[in-house]
Amino acid sequence: MRVTSHPASPSDASAVLCVADIGLDAPAALLGRYGLRLHRVDAGAAIPGSFWGEPEAGIIGCDVYVRDDTPVHSMLHEAGHLIVLPADKRAAVHTDATDSVDEEDATCYLQILLAEQLPGVGSARLMADMDAWGYTYRLGSTRAWFEQDAENARNWLSERGLLPA
Repeated sequence: MRVTSHPASPSDASAVLCVADIGLDAPAALLGRYGLRLHRVDAGAAIPGSFWGEPEAGIIGCDVYVRDDTPVHSMLHEAGHLIVLPADKRAAVHTDATDSVDEEDATCYLQILLAEQLPGVGSARLMADMDAWGYTYRLGSTRAWFEQDAENARNWLSERGLLPA
């Protein structure tokens, strides 16, 4: 799996679901179940802890930062990075959560599962947005990876008790 920092084309960027489309209440409640806090950053302002730069989400400790134009997939991905980390390691995170391929794959898998818990999002929409943004997998699409090639990611999450109920 390879993640790129920008959408494949400008038209793809405008097609993805953004935080403004779903509001902060449901995502904040979802992230709160994992001990995370969601913060809205003002339009046009720099997003603290953003690895890829604006409009991508940022992470610092147990805090996830977004703007209204932050893609939902980015918010869930960065939150997923914090969720897969042991609580004692979260406090040290600033911008870059891991260089582990296993953790990255688990994070991608988890963000798809978390999307099911957000009204108006769902896994199918999130996977389409991930493809539009430039996530790439050897089977050609996020859905193909999730359904046919993500057993290691699922097992990694299962072994740590991180699969949502």
